[in-house]
Amino acid sequence: MDVEFTWLDYGPSMEAFSAGKVDAVCMTNGDALVTGATGGKSVSIIVNDYSDGNDMIVAKPGIATMAQLKGKTIGVEVGFVDHLLLLHALKAANMKESDIKLKNVKTDETPQSLKSGDVDAVGCWQPSSGAALNEVPGSKPIFTSKDVPGLIYDMLAVNPKSLAEHRADWVKITKVWDRVAKFVNDPKNLDEAAKIMGARVRLSPDEYKAIMKGTHIMDLDEGKKHFAKADGLTSIYGSNKIVDEFNVKNAVYKAPEKVDLYLDPSVTEEALK
Repeated sequence: MDVEFTWLDYGPSMEAFSAGKVDAVCMTNGDALVTGATGGKSVSIIVNDYSDGNDMIVAKPGIATMAQLKGKTIGVEVGFVDHLLLLHALKAANMKESDIKLKNVKTDETPQSLKSGDVDAVGCWQPSSGAALNEVPGSKPIFTSKDVPGLIYDMLAVNPKSLAEHRADWVKITKVWDRVAKFVNDPKNLDEAAKIMGARVRLSPDEYKAIMKGTHIMDLDEGKKHFAKADGLTSIYGSNKIVDEFNVKNAVYKAPEKVDLYLDPSVTEEALK
């Protein structure tokens, strides 16, 4: 396969996709809806993983529960995936977004925001969540994606035109993902996988190993199970519906998206054959 990889920070990667600068992007199912609602339509062909603890609401020392954040300031990148996690955390604590003060903070700036005292808590994913915990002694995660598995799926989202014109190539790429997932999940490859992935985000292999369990990486067989249509977070369809309702309710975008049109399990099914 002749593929060019472009490494971008998360927000800019979605902007590049919307602008047609790349043919596909790795993003969460919820952010695929947000990107699509503003014009960057996509079709997700692989369920890569789901966040299993790496997305966190990290609170400053002295705060141990969401209830203790009532009236306080939480920094999160508004409209992105951990804004959604925050909404679920508030809901679990019988709170509303109006019960807290929301401050828009870029995800990679959340550790410094918490350290400086600008906010009382932050919503972010690894490695930013780990950096916040390290830089603010006594801080702790009070709600994580492990509390809502399936809320945050990572997908390979493809430009619909590219998928239609180069479907055979995308099936091959999907097969490559299966090899990647099997490699990463094989315990005998742990050291090499951690070295490769850690280097990309400037973490040592040991530092990266500590956060690997917070992302549940799936091969195609397991991903296919989450492509099965059902309500609830165990299905990507159910997760999309829940995310879409939250996005509309919280004015991330105005009208509901046709969430099923963002998913094409047939590519994974064809790759498995």
